Amino acid sequence: MSKSIEELKSLTTQIRRDILRMVHAVNSGHPGGSLGCTEFFTALYGKVMNYKLPFTMKGKNEDHFYLSNGHISPVFYSTLARFGFFPVDELKTFRKLDSRLQGHPTTHEGLPGIRVASGSLGQGLSVALGVAQGKKLDGDNSLVYTLQGDGELQEGQNWEAFMYAASKKVDNIISTIDYNGQQIDGSTENVLSLGNLHAKLEAFGWMVLEEKNGNDLEAVIAILEKAKTETGKGKPIAIILHTIMGNGVDYMMGTHAWHGKAPNDEQLDTAFKQLYLEAPADY
Repeated sequence: MSKSIEELKSLTTQIRRDILRMVHAVNSGHPGGSLGCTEFFTALYGKVMNYKLPFTMKGKNEDHFYLSNGHISPVFYSTLARFGFFPVDELKTFRKLDSRLQGHPTTHEGLPGIRVASGSLGQGLSVALGVAQGKKLDGDNSLVYTLQGDGELQEGQNWEAFMYAASKKVDNIISTIDYNGQQIDGSTENVLSLGNLHAKLEAFGWMVLEEKNGNDLEAVIAILEKAKTETGKGKPIAIILHTIMGNGVDYMMGTHAWHGKAPNDEQLDTAFKQLYLEAPADY
């Protein structure tokens, strides 16, 4: 059953609570980027993407999603669980021995919703392009979605993929870039500036959309829906989605310090007070 915007907003808060609970329990993981991308995941799985359950690996006549910056697995796992791919209770196994919920998503555990391992950065777009072309060969009109980090774009394989996609007119792919301006060592501007990313992507032959309010759920839904209307026109679609790292928790927001750091007990309690739900469904 389709959820209302208000229900999805509450779910977004719940997913943020899940993210923090997961990384706190094992004192490891990546909360910053996960918190920043929560609206994107909620929009994608709650309103935009066409998929079926139970999950199948091939997913013919379904939209596919490929996470390239796999370290933000907490938001991916929580989203999949909250949308029925596997039991929510399994989130408590995150990063533990013999868990299907490893720090970076992998396929050999058979976790529903995961179609590619994405521990090494910079490879997700290449994989997604292969799938998108495969769908065209199969006569499958479904779309392929990806998410990449902005710091991840400092790796050269991405630019080979951007060039390839435009050259081969792969117009059934929508690649979103989480543009939060932060990476593990500091700001992307200081580590290795991306310059005018919008102009670069256009120069590579992509149709480029941009949303400044990437933590506004309705704005994210709108930009993804707009991107869908641009598919099938001979160009791949890119969305530059401006987000705030650590969004929703004031002491985590806008800093790379929480890229890969878990909150302690006191910090978790502070965060939960900010991520208030009248009736939380914490696992």
